[in-house]
Amino acid sequence: MSTKEEIEESSVSEGLLKRNGSTGGGSTGSLRWVDGSEVIDEEVFDKNELEIIRENNYGSFRRRLKKPRRVDSLDVESMQIKVVHGGSHHKKDVPLLATLSLAFQTLGVVYGDMGTSPLYVFSDVFSKVQITSEVDVLGALSIVLYTIALIPLMKYVFIVLKANDNGEGGTFALYSLICRYANVNLLPNRTPADECISSFKLRLPTPELERAVYIKEILERKSSLKTLLLLLVLTGTSMIIGDGILTPAISVMSAVSGLEGRIPGFNTDALVIISIIILGGLFSIQRFGSSKVGFTFAPALALWFFSLGSIGLYNLLTHDVTVIRAVNPAYIYLFFKKNLTNGWSALGGCVLCITGAEAMFADLGHFSVKSIQIAFTSVVFPCLLLAYFGQAAFLMQYPQSAGRIFYDSVPNSLFWPVFVIATVAAIVASQAMISASFSCVKQAMALGCFPRVKIIHTSKEHMGQIYIPVINWFLMIMCMLVVAAFRSTTSIANAYGIAEVGVMIVTSTLVTIVMVLIWQTNLILALCFPLVFGTVELVYMSAVLSKILEGGWLPLVFASLFLCVMYIWNYGSVLKYQSEVKQKISLDFMDELGCSLGTVRVPGIGLLYNELVQGIPSIFAQFLLDLPAIHSVIVFVCIKHVPVPVVPQEERFLFRRICPKDYHMFRCVARYGYKDVRKEEHHFFEQLLVDSLEKFLRNESLDLALETKQSQPEFGSNFVRPTDNSEVGVDELKVPLMRDQILEIGTTTSEPSITAASGNEDPSLEYELSALHEASESGFTYLLGHGDVRAKKNSWFIKKLTINYFYSFLRRNCRGGNATMRVPHMNIMQVGMTYMV
Repeated sequence: MSTKEEIEESSVSEGLLKRNGSTGGGSTGSLRWVDGSEVIDEEVFDKNELEIIRENNYGSFRRRLKKPRRVDSLDVESMQIKVVHGGSHHKKDVPLLATLSLAFQTLGVVYGDMGTSPLYVFSDVFSKVQITSEVDVLGALSIVLYTIALIPLMKYVFIVLKANDNGEGGTFALYSLICRYANVNLLPNRTPADECISSFKLRLPTPELERAVYIKEILERKSSLKTLLLLLVLTGTSMIIGDGILTPAISVMSAVSGLEGRIPGFNTDALVIISIIILGGLFSIQRFGSSKVGFTFAPALALWFFSLGSIGLYNLLTHDVTVIRAVNPAYIYLFFKKNLTNGWSALGGCVLCITGAEAMFADLGHFSVKSIQIAFTSVVFPCLLLAYFGQAAFLMQYPQSAGRIFYDSVPNSLFWPVFVIATVAAIVASQAMISASFSCVKQAMALGCFPRVKIIHTSKEHMGQIYIPVINWFLMIMCMLVVAAFRSTTSIANAYGIAEVGVMIVTSTLVTIVMVLIWQTNLILALCFPLVFGTVELVYMSAVLSKILEGGWLPLVFASLFLCVMYIWNYGSVLKYQSEVKQKISLDFMDELGCSLGTVRVPGIGLLYNELVQGIPSIFAQFLLDLPAIHSVIVFVCIKHVPVPVVPQEERFLFRRICPKDYHMFRCVARYGYKDVRKEEHHFFEQLLVDSLEKFLRNESLDLALETKQSQPEFGSNFVRPTDNSEVGVDELKVPLMRDQILEIGTTTSEPSITAASGNEDPSLEYELSALHEASESGFTYLLGHGDVRAKKNSWFIKKLTINYFYSFLRRNCRGGNATMRVPHMNIMQVGMTYMV
């Protein structure tokens, strides 16, 4: 710690003690600031002091008592107050009809991108390779067939979909899954209480499987591996957002390009203008929600796949049925032998047949594994095969139509209906990647990897359906610029493949880690996954990277931009959190201030929002200095995101007392998953908080009375059987705060344990409850800290540039804390503080 920081901390301490009347030469020297490693032994909760073992579901307990437990400790876990019914949150088996209904809906959301790929795959392939013999057509068709069978079918449908995080998919879902098994999150706010969440509990690696334990220890021990894993996840997420820019551009342009040659005078300029108009309309309706946009067009996508299959079968039977010879992989060898370098470049067009395969995994949270599997194997896969077989058969007869193969292969009488359906399908395909971009940004925000932006929830039934205005308009502008600059689907296709293959490589890497660490798969089988699929993806990556100068640089620029933003935000947030942990206020300092906190205590409840899950933040000392008085009840509220998709409402809140009773200070930790929606209105939250505080105080008093009563006669025994009267209270010690109280707000009902204890309440409990009610009647005030993060003077130049300029710029322009915390503007008090990191 620098001399300047020591002087500032000393001045804060002296100022508070002078206001408390504790001046003198020796008092200042006894003050200290502590980090997480400096905890007074007497104040730490001893796990052996109280052991509660719940057997089956019958509520029998064993208790091991050593001495009365202190409940005013500063650096211990927040207390839980109600029974966790973990099994109640498991998903029930979905009926077959419901699964089939979900499978139908996936056509309108998940498979739009992959379904529109026949619009441009062969036209891009044969822009690199001229058709001079049947080997060119059969070889390209064989590559496309085996690519679809290998990547979407074998990899995603049968393997990757099983690596979901409680029904959620995507790169961040895999990352959160790994974070739960191995503590690899760079933000050091994980607590043992998080592992009690029903959706958090997992089968840890067994001691017998030394390989999984060894890998887990390596990941947790080496910070470089943690950073590398985070960068890998951020890279995949950045490329998904890049797909959100390129997918609408190439899909819409490919659909509209059918008008070329059909309408006289319809040239490239008209194509660009109409595509930009459609894109503007597409992004303008995003605020109405993806359910209204996507679900409405599910029948249209079903009709689109039916059209693909029907037209493909017609062309196959009409022109050349012998193209089914392409199932022989020998034609792949003959294709590359004949075309050499041009054939290698044509792989960049072949990979477009699996664009959108990542959406099967990324959009898993909206559907189920079975529904996605059924839709792909029964509808999408056969229709795509027929479509490509039909186009290949048409090219065998009319090789000059390679540039407009899709629309030329459509019978003249069906052109306009197919054109309308193709345009609708292109819009829906764009919708899928736009929604995926919104989801990725929200998950990144929840895990501390993206600046705070405004999120609008567009559905009351589906919490995953969101709309982010800033991201939406950014994607719209970028899409329009891409269309105006590239002016052709072939040029955009050169850029499109890099982002798609990059995401697949990231997914393969993360799934391999899941296999080895979590699934504990046989090492040989686990290595076969990256060896087979990773090799194919690397081959495709080498092909698309050859197009960097032809437009492939665009997704790399987009990915690099978002990667820098996300990593800088995460890097600065971690440094800020570590600085707050080091500057926590010590218990000695609070003892010297006394229960008055060195100032005047006035009726009211102060809710101080901070990021610490343990201890008192240093910003509290700044409030004591700047304010002429402080509230009679102080609650430190921590909004914490844990690496799970959803935290059940009854398990969301943890509570703990801070300092002795006469201080009236508490900590409330509100835990949210990365898919959770924060909908609490402040009046509702305030009422919920007061009711929960009262319940906490009653249960705390009951537990202390029970321990005091039983510890004296049974102090020497190991296990004591509690009486029936107290068993309810003991049971509630293991349950999260605010359980099922959403429906109980405003009612006068109380639980049996509270009623039983109310008859002989001790005077201190009655006094504390009356003080709480008086404070709640006086109102709530939200205390927020406005922190400025600066790099220390002795830091490296790169660190100063990153923190003082880039990170500070993001903090100044992101959404304010009062908006993200959902607190009323009229009841806010803010103080500023500078964190030197």
